[in-house]
Amino acid sequence: MANMATDLTAEQAIENAALKSDRFRLEREADWMRLEDIVTKMEKGKARQLSDDDVLALPTLYRTLLSSLSIARESSLDAGLIDYLEGLSLRAYFMVYGTQTSFGQWLKGFFGGGWSQSIREIKLDIWIALFVMIAGTLIGYVLVAGDSDWYYALVPGNFADTRVPGASEAALRETLFSTEDHDGLGVFAAYLFSNNAQVAILAFALGFAFAVPSILLLIHNMALLGAMVWVFAQRDLTVEFIGWLSIHGTTELFAILLAGAAGIHVGRSIAFPGAKSHLKAASDAGKRAALVMAGVVIMLICAGLLEGFARQLINDTGLRYLVGGAMLTFWLVYFFAFGRNRVEERP
Repeated sequence: MANMATDLTAEQAIENAALKSDRFRLEREADWMRLEDIVTKMEKGKARQLSDDDVLALPTLYRTLLSSLSIARESSLDAGLIDYLEGLSLRAYFMVYGTQTSFGQWLKGFFGGGWSQSIREIKLDIWIALFVMIAGTLIGYVLVAGDSDWYYALVPGNFADTRVPGASEAALRETLFSTEDHDGLGVFAAYLFSNNAQVAILAFALGFAFAVPSILLLIHNMALLGAMVWVFAQRDLTVEFIGWLSIHGTTELFAILLAGAAGIHVGRSIAFPGAKSHLKAASDAGKRAALVMAGVVIMLICAGLLEGFARQLINDTGLRYLVGGAMLTFWLVYFFAFGRNRVEERP
């Protein structure tokens, strides 16, 4: 008899739970169905078919759904019902808080002022990165000027062919103005591009560590350039070497500058969050820095095209400076003058 009573009690509990779940569903199902219909239309790109009442009701229906989900979890209602509510709440979240723009619209906003605005917002970090890069170049120059053995420590050994301390003017000039396909020069330029692309990415990626690795990486990379400048300066070829480098270098080094600044911005925001929490400061800084880095990738692609074609075709120092200067002017105008009147949403 005791077993029969236990079985009846268990069956009654199951029946009560089912009735409770059914009542819970019937009381709220109309709102869920309405919300699901709205979300489905928005997901299919048919938002224009929604009435004004539906659009205005969306946030309220979403909050009501979250309340229902919370009650269902606390009351241990039907698992299938909880799964349905969780799935609908996730879909509704993206409709309420997600970015409702197409890729084309995002791209238009990015080039139409979003990219340049994000760069202007990290202006302080750009000045810091610029100072660090100049300091790194001077460090490399001074170290090699004091002891030429430093050159071999800073510049990879597989590129120490004719561009080494003590090389003749004729040998160095040939690397800059050879009309033939000079393999050594091409390989060196390709190395510079590959190396600088890696530096740009790492300078940003390592910024979370309070920006210290980003700064050290910029110093080390620019010390290599400083060492190379010294080699050509010893034979009065500084102007020619910088002209050769400027064709793609003004774009490439600018990209490194921005990547380093983006990393410094993230690290500085984490170290000094101000009135914000560390998490909020890191989140806001990360969004700006990510937008900057999206543009840095484009700049690196442009630099690669300039290095692959313009550097090979232009053999006159004056024209090289003209191309490099034009690219530098373009980037400066675009970043610091273009899109200032654009209406933007601040985080």
